[in-house]
Formats: sequence, C-alpha cells, structure tokens
Amino acid sequence: WDFLENLFIHSEEVKKELPDESERFMEIDDDVKAMLTKGGEVRLVRYFCCEPGIYQVLEKTQTQLAMCEKALREFMDGKRRVFPRFYFMSPADLLDVLSNGNNPARVVPQFPKFFNAIEKYDLEYPDGPGTRPQATGMHACIGKEYVPFPENLALVGKVELYLQQCIEAFRSALRHFARHDLRDYQNRGCASDGKKRGDWLLDAKAAQGALLVQLITWVNLVESAFVISAANGEESFVREAWEKQSELLLELVKLTMTDLSKPARQKVMCAITLDAHNRDVQERLVNEHVMSPDAFQWQSMLKCYWVTEDSGSFAVGDDEPPDGALQDDLTTGDARMQICDASFWYAYEYLGNGPRLVVTPLTDRIYVTATQALHLCMGCAPAGPAGTGKTESTKDLANAVAKACYVINAAPEMDYLTLGNIYKGLSASGSWGCFDEFNRLVPEVLSVCTVQFKAVCDAIRAGLKRFMLQGDEINLDPQVGCYITMNPGYLGRSELPEGLKALFRPITVMVPDFQLIIENMFMGEGFTESKALGLKFATLYALNKDLLSASKKYDWGMRAIKSVLVVAGSFKRADPTLSEQAVLMRSLRDTNVAKIEGDDLKIFMGLLADLFPGIDVPRARDYDMESILIKVMEEDYGYTHDPDGYLLLKITQLIELLGIRHCVFLMGNPGSFKSALWKILKNAKTRRGEKTTVVDFSPKAITTNELYGFVNMQTREWKDGIISKVMRDLGQIPDSHPKWIMLDGDLDANWIESMNSVMDDNRLLTLPSNERIPLKAHMKMIFEIRDLNYATPATATRAGIVCMSDVEGVQWRSYVTSWIKKQEHPDNVKEQLQNYFTKYAGDALHWFLKNTKILVPMVDINQISACCSLLEALITPDKYEVLEYWFIFC
Repeated sequence: WDFLENLFIHSEEVKKELPDESERFMEIDDDVKAMLTKGGEVRLVRYFCCEPGIYQVLEKTQTQLAMCEKALREFMDGKRRVFPRFYFMSPADLLDVLSNGNNPARVVPQFPKFFNAIEKYDLEYPDGPGTRPQATGMHACIGKEYVPFPENLALVGKVELYLQQCIEAFRSALRHFARHDLRDYQNRGCASDGKKRGDWLLDAKAAQGALLVQLITWVNLVESAFVISAANGEESFVREAWEKQSELLLELVKLTMTDLSKPARQKVMCAITLDAHNRDVQERLVNEHVMSPDAFQWQSMLKCYWVTEDSGSFAVGDDEPPDGALQDDLTTGDARMQICDASFWYAYEYLGNGPRLVVTPLTDRIYVTATQALHLCMGCAPAGPAGTGKTESTKDLANAVAKACYVINAAPEMDYLTLGNIYKGLSASGSWGCFDEFNRLVPEVLSVCTVQFKAVCDAIRAGLKRFMLQGDEINLDPQVGCYITMNPGYLGRSELPEGLKALFRPITVMVPDFQLIIENMFMGEGFTESKALGLKFATLYALNKDLLSASKKYDWGMRAIKSVLVVAGSFKRADPTLSEQAVLMRSLRDTNVAKIEGDDLKIFMGLLADLFPGIDVPRARDYDMESILIKVMEEDYGYTHDPDGYLLLKITQLIELLGIRHCVFLMGNPGSFKSALWKILKNAKTRRGEKTTVVDFSPKAITTNELYGFVNMQTREWKDGIISKVMRDLGQIPDSHPKWIMLDGDLDANWIESMNSVMDDNRLLTLPSNERIPLKAHMKMIFEIRDLNYATPATATRAGIVCMSDVEGVQWRSYVTSWIKKQEHPDNVKEQLQNYFTKYAGDALHWFLKNTKILVPMVDINQISACCSLLEALITPDKYEVLEYWFIFC
C-alpha cells in the first residue's frame, strides 16, 4: 500500500491509463487508513488482532493490492514494449518519466538514463509557453558537443512514441551530416592536402560523422591503390598510398600543437588514433607485398563503404563489396561496415565526442572474432586478466559500428527476472549488452540465463520478427549483440554451465602491446618524439614489474599507463618550454611516488635517473594552496605542520590524483592521517570558494544488500541502498562543486566488486533494479582502507593510490607537539616534555617491536596518545620537580 499509494493517488498518468484500478485503490486506501487509525487508538497488538472482522479486511486488502500491482506491472510492460529502452530504467524512474510524459521539458533530464551519450535536447516553444515544444538539437554527455537537427522535431503524442521519434531524429541528423561531410571532403580536396583535411575536421558538426567519413575515404584510398597496382602489376602504388596516409597523419599531429578548444582537441586526437592505426595497417600491407583487396590481411580489417542505390548495396556472402570509388551523387546512400564475410549497416547511434581506443593487432583480432560471432548468431565472451581491455574493446567495436552498448556490472544480487528484462530490452531495441564480470552471477541464475539467451539466438537464426521470452512476446531486432567479460579464477566467481558456454564464442584477451598504445596516445597529445618516449615508458614499466616488490598496490598495466599519459598531455600544454623528455619524466615521477615507499622508491628513482639522465624537474607546487592547507591544519583542527611537510606532501599527491582519477584509495594503518588528509583538503577547498560536499560512512557496518539496495523477491519492490541513494542525490544537485563519497572501511571481494563499473571509465553504478546511476565528472569516490589483501586485481587496478606510512613516526611526533601546545603548563615544563618524548619515545616503541609479543596490536600513535592521556591526568604543579620519573612511569 505504501509503495502503490504514491502512484495511484499522486500520478496523473497512472490515473488516466488505469482508471478502474485507481478507483479500486481509492477504496483500499480508505480501508487501510481506517485500519491504521484504529491501530493508533487501540495501541496494543493483542486487542487490535481480536477486533471483529479485522482478518477479513486484511485479506481483502491484500488481494486487491495484488490486483492493482499486477495491473501496474502490465501497464509498465506495455510501455516498455513500445519503447524498449525503458527496460534499462528502474520502475521508479520509468513511472517518473510516464507521469511527466505530457511535459517533455521534465522528461529530457532523464535522457542519460536510456541514451548513453545524450545529455539533453534543446527545446523551443513556437506556439508559446505551456504548449508542446520542438527539439532543435542535442548536447553530448560524453565529451562536449552540440549537434543541431536539420529539421525541428515536434514532441507530441504519448511519451513512448515521441521518445521513439527522438531516436529517429538523431539518427537522421547524423546521417545528414555524414553525407554533408563526405561531399565537403571531396569538394575541399582533403584527400591530397593534410592542412585542408585538418580544417575540414574542425568544421565538422558531429565528431562521429567526421570519423566515419575518415574511415570511408581511407578504405577508398587503399582500394584505389589496389586497383591501379593490379592493372599495372606494380607494388609502388600501394607504397605511395601508405606514404600519403603518413603525410595526412603528420599534418594532424601538427594541428594538436596549435591552440585548440577542448572539444576540438578531442576530435583531432580521435582522428590521430584512427589514422595511426590505418597507417600501421598499410605498412603491413606494403611489407607483406599485398596487392589485392581479397587478401586476408585486408579482408580482416574493419572497413566502411558508402553504398548508393545505383551502385547496388551488397549483402553478406557477396564475392566483394562494390567498387570503393566514391560516387558523385552523395545525396542518397548509406554507410555499410564490412569485416571478412560479416557486414552491418552503420547504426547511427549518437556517441558524443569521447576518446577512442588505440587499435592494436590484438584489437583487430578481437574485432574479427566478435563480428564473426554476431554473424553466426552467437554471443561473444572475452576472457582474460584485469586491465587488458575486454570491456573497452567491446565498447569501441560498438562505437565503430555506432551501436548503443549498455554495460551491466553483473552482481550476485541479480536474479533471472532482472536479466530477463535486460535481454528483452536488448532484443527489442537492437542494442548490444556487455555483462562485465559475468561469472559473479550465482549458478542458479546462470542456468536460467542459458535458456533466456538461447531463445534470443534461436529467434535471430530463424529470422523471426517477434519471439517469446519469459512469457512475453517481444519484437526482435536482429542486430542485437551480447558480450560477457570474465576474469579467470578470482574470488567469488562461478563456473559457467556448459550450455551457456556453447552460446558464446570465446576470446582470450592477453596483455596488449603497451609500446604501440603509448606511442599512439603520445601522438594524439601532440608529442613529436612519440617513438622514443614510448620505448622509454614501456621499458620503465616492464622493469618496475620485474624489480619492485610484488605488492598488490602496484599496477603497471593499461589503466596506470593511461593516467600517466593524461598527466603528460596536461603538463605539456601547461608548460610548452619544457622538453618532451622532461615532461614524461615529471609525469612518471609525480603519478607514481604516491604509492611507492621504502626500498622500492630508491629502485624506482634509480630507474628514472637511468632512463632520463641529467633531467630533474622540480615538483610543480601551488604555494597559495599550501599556505591555506597549513592554516586549516592549525586553525580548524589544531594539528601541527611537521617540519618535513609529510602531510602537506600527501595532500598534494591526493589533489594530483583526484585530477586524473575519479576513484582513489587512501591506504595505510589506523592513525596514519588518512581521515585528516581528506578533512583538511575539504576545508581548504571550501575556503578557496570550491564548496566541497562529503558523505562518509563505513560499507563494512552494513550488509551488501543495504549498501547497494535489493529487489524484494516476493513483491519485486526495490529497496534502495545507501550508496545508490547517495550517488543519485549528489548527482541531482544542480551545481558542479566537488562532491566526494567517502567509504571508510576495509575492502573485500563481496562489496567492492559491484563497484567495478563505477571505478573504471564507465563511471556507472548498475543496480539489480536495472537503474543506471552515473558518477558525474565533479563527483569522486575516496576509499579509506588498510590494505589490498582481499581485493582482486580487477579492483586494485581501477583506482589511484596514496600510501600513508607510519614507519618514520611523523604521526606520533606531530600528535605530541599538538598535545603539548594545548597543555597549560609553564613553557619550561613544555620544553622538558618535548625533550623527554624525543629522548625516550622512539627507542621505547622500537624496543617493544623488537623484544615483546603484543597481545592486542596497537599502532604507535595509539600507544603515545594513551601515554599523553596518563600524563595529562597525573602531572600537577607539585610534580614539576620530578617530571622525568612521572614521564617514565607513564
């Protein structure tokens, strides 16, 4: 009753669509309220239960509530069948959209929940305020971009119908701009002039359309060279095409060195990433003397052709696609992707203006296997260690063919109904689903999942338009795709049933070629010495892996590499006078020293000095911020700023990490300043005008269900969890001031693994209710932890780490100084106390460690604070004469 009251009483849409049930609910509402009033008067349970007829009233209410609930569920399922992307929303969000359906301005803010890359549509009211608006263009939520619509879209009719038209609107807009950009590319003569090509790229309305045209024109360049080579029997034309591509790439690298806006730079970086791959492919064609488009080296590449009606489209199984030469008539036609014998129409799902993956030979092989799996009406199962690019490769392939790809972080809390809804949404909308860490689902759910996904595969093979899934008849879009990514042998993983394995084509994803990726990303950031820098970077991380201790906190893989490259790019733009070697040395040092300590630090600094001889760039310091931090430390908290500036250094490292990572681990023993660190930084930021909101709690104090929320299996009602509520509430605050979610508790594989999709580049919390809550750009997650002993590599690689060490005794020395300052003793007594601590405390703590067995482990600062409390209680003016005796006693 509590759950349904909100909908049947307060939602106009539900009242309008379900008038009979609304009437029935009014009666139930009166009965329940009367019963609750009676209960309030009677006060005692036994008298209340003995009231005549109470059991019958409860029974009748229960039956009628079940009927109302069933009607509501059928009503929502009906809406989902019309607009399948509603399957990717929680029931509460869906009802919110439906109840505001007549007011599109209130539906538009919900767009990111079912359109991956759209922040909002711009609305105009040509018939005046209070009427239905028209959409004039869209804003991206991935990167920054605004794409106008060639024709305004009137948002009229029911919400599920005009949302379907919204999809048609952005698809036709992207198709329009792709045709326009293709014509423009030819008219400006970009194929032979890299500078004109750079200008054309910056003028393109949609980054996605420009990258599509770039691929089409590259395929045309290579295939034209094949045609001429075959006619003349010479390889030189293929070589010339390769040299032409290298020149075009060089011009784009030069363009990144100019002053570009952030969105324009992102567009150029994507173009460089794809151009560099294209150049490498052509280099391989030249080295292997390929002269025919039928050669496997060329067939296995993901290619795109512009197919017009008069040239005839080509179907899967045709001997070869139509001639790659671009037709003059570009007012019609469409883009068609081809790889081996699999081909797909380009889907025109809007992707925003985000980064693209560096395509290595391994990625090319993944693309061939994945597209062949879809061609054979199967799913695809990339498996391999953490940080090798399983999920990212899947998403990038979806970007390459412009499909909507929904990443779902599989969790043990998900049941078969949740998965069934996801499959229904994917099948009816023709989207791709990527289930991350799929083997975290429980075996019972995996068994049912086999039946569900087999129904989808069988329907695609049979060429059906509609099929049955979980008792519902669903529309089928044959372009649906399903990917499951798995880590081998980590904690809390199930073995997949044999029947399920048979439906997915397996791919083993191994560690990629880091040097190639680093080179390409340096090129995108505008570095000219990318080859030499890539070699040094890859060598350093390979040596770190071999020479440093095998601690879980060290990650020398792809995620760590990417964060260093981001820092290097920002350093280069911030200080153009620094040499590129110095920029790289500084970024490698500044991003890694926070997590390396002890002897490992000496080895790391030695390796850096060997690789970059004679280069020693000082740390970038913000002296204004440092003075504010010291003021906050001393004024707000009464802490002592230690002479070596240990806490200041750690706060600076946290600031630097928060600039490049959205998840950070503060790692160290209890009492090692972890909490002090973020509290001081929060107050300092607020003093600077960046009002910082922090929500902190312990994830270990509650169950996993209470943390993330769960679906009540009897009623299918969603019970919100703490983290889902906090993330949603912080995301809905309209300003962009810093928001931190502080999780203060040790890691274990149960609760932290469900956070994986939040901690990686997806920045998305996926819940068993199918709700998807984004972690916005100004929101950060900070974890206070002791160690990573119970974390899998999948977790350890996803966050930046600030290590707090208490070996040197900075913590207890600072505590002692602050404590002495607060005492009301004469100055000479305070000085004596300070001297005694210096004389005895360090040696005493060392002696304990060496010679005693401590039953209840205590950290140093704990023992010192206990000693200080004793001193405070026992030292009175009459003991000043014999202070040392009392000090030693304490």
